[in-house]
Amino acid sequence: MTTAEIYAQIQKKKSFLCIGLDVDLNKIPSFLLEREDPIFEFNKAIIDATHHLCVAYKPNTAFYEAYGVDGWRSLKKTVDYLNLHHPAIFTIADAKRGDIGNTASMYARAFFEDMGFDSVTVAPYMGKDSVEPFLAFDNKHTVLLALTSNQGAYDFQVKKVDHQELYKEVLTVSKVWKNSKNLMYVIGATKAAYLTEIRKIVPNAFLLVPGVGAQGGNLREVCKYGMNKQVGLLINSSRGIIHASNREDFAEEAAKKASELQREMQEILR
Repeated sequence: MTTAEIYAQIQKKKSFLCIGLDVDLNKIPSFLLEREDPIFEFNKAIIDATHHLCVAYKPNTAFYEAYGVDGWRSLKKTVDYLNLHHPAIFTIADAKRGDIGNTASMYARAFFEDMGFDSVTVAPYMGKDSVEPFLAFDNKHTVLLALTSNQGAYDFQVKKVDHQELYKEVLTVSKVWKNSKNLMYVIGATKAAYLTEIRKIVPNAFLLVPGVGAQGGNLREVCKYGMNKQVGLLINSSRGIIHASNREDFAEEAAKKASELQREMQEILR
């Protein structure tokens, strides 16, 4: 999927919402636990209720890996369902991989070829040979961790290296990697004040922005400093949408929460 196709969806839906499918079996409605595949049934209901309100879905793979083979099977069924019924929606494997050489290539094959994702999150700590194997895939995107929402981000990401903050070094150096046109970047919503400087370095890249809602990020602040001519933002909300209710109305309540964000985005896009 190209960024032009993502932008076309943003224009069509008047939304740049990404919904995180981070399924916690302890939080889903109890009646689903009686189903053969409760994770997939939950995801399918969420997707059916919200697909018209968002342009991307982002399963965090940890929430599937925790359930072993069954979890991976649920994840594959979820991505297959999206690719079959909503192929215009961008899919992100939030896997945060980060290894070199053949290992990175195998990770890339796993998520792009076998699982069928459009993109995957990758940690940049090991440098270009841990990222370029992902960038080698046509029309697939690598979402590089740059400046994250968590408190621990201050441990390393904003420390200066050769008179420049480390996150800025990551952004700057990554631009010269092979096929860097396929890069997107993770920027936490709680770091909105940094977005002006970030846009000076990567003015045209899409930014995946988690942390709006439950983590305290402000949507309008993020848009004020981070939006570009093609919007350039995918604003993620996970548990604030999908676990809005643990009753039989869970999908309808998720749609209400997603609709609230979509309406705010529509207003901003005006």
